[in-house]
Amino acid sequence: MRFTTITAAALALCASAALAEDMKFANFMPPTHPYVAGAFQPFADMVAEKSGGDLTVTLYNGGELGPGPVEQYSRVVDGVAEFAISLPGYTASTFPLTLIAELPDVVEEATGTQNIWDHIDLFQPEYRRVKLVSLWSSAENVLYMRDTAVRSPADLAGKKIRVPSRNTGKLVEAWGATPVSMPVTEIYNSMQTGVIDGAMIDATATRAFKLGEVAQYLTRGFETTNSPFFIVMNHDAWESLSDKDKAAVEDAGKEASLLGNKVQLTVAADGIEAFRGMDGKEVIDLTAEEAAPFNEAAHKVTDEVVAETGDAAKAIVEALAD
Repeated sequence: MRFTTITAAALALCASAALAEDMKFANFMPPTHPYVAGAFQPFADMVAEKSGGDLTVTLYNGGELGPGPVEQYSRVVDGVAEFAISLPGYTASTFPLTLIAELPDVVEEATGTQNIWDHIDLFQPEYRRVKLVSLWSSAENVLYMRDTAVRSPADLAGKKIRVPSRNTGKLVEAWGATPVSMPVTEIYNSMQTGVIDGAMIDATATRAFKLGEVAQYLTRGFETTNSPFFIVMNHDAWESLSDKDKAAVEDAGKEASLLGNKVQLTVAADGIEAFRGMDGKEVIDLTAEEAAPFNEAAHKVTDEVVAETGDAAKAIVEALAD
């Protein structure tokens, strides 16, 4: 009798495991990237826990399901993966409202992600083709330069600067440089070979993308953009879930957003200090006087983008300023 009971329990457990739905998570970053252990695997674990084992999420790191950050959104739309991590800046025309949150002086590094989630309904209209699972603001973008010390906009005249989004391109252009759109995976070789003179990216790139090896200078202290990240889910996969499992994904996604922001800020701060400690490298911390002309141009860019995007953008700026 006791043997029969144990056998029945074991069979029930096996049946439960067999019924669990496994979902693919496409990640273009290497498995060693801090986001993997700090946010993506915790997200997968939380989905499994909160769904009571109904769902499992398997990470496919390093572009296993297809390389390149730009294409990740399409892979979710097309159903190649149920989840993917990417940046809305790579498909800027699809996410003009989301990218209001990247503009200079719109969100604070430490509180921006929570503030975004407090007003997440303002961003939802852009996510009709997918389910928005996570969204977080990153550390501020800084300026890595191959061999030019930048202390004024005049130092950027004629320089080619990689940008992660259209809005950052407008900022760089306002500073007098030429913006070059390029995914993060191409920055190292492009800077090393002189295709670009510098790059706007947050300071996690010192180590995560090894820009400390190819950049001589890092300038910070101006009003700048950040580069929001999102995790999106295939729409059909989302609609197939029970209400309980939808709640599990939503809860895990919001928590992963806060984890992603925390990882980003921690690793970026470490990246600044790591760059500062490298032989022959210089971190240029602008004084208030030096930063003023950069900031004046940055504020004009924010005003211009908000005005051209319309009333929905104005509502987002007002909400995030609360």
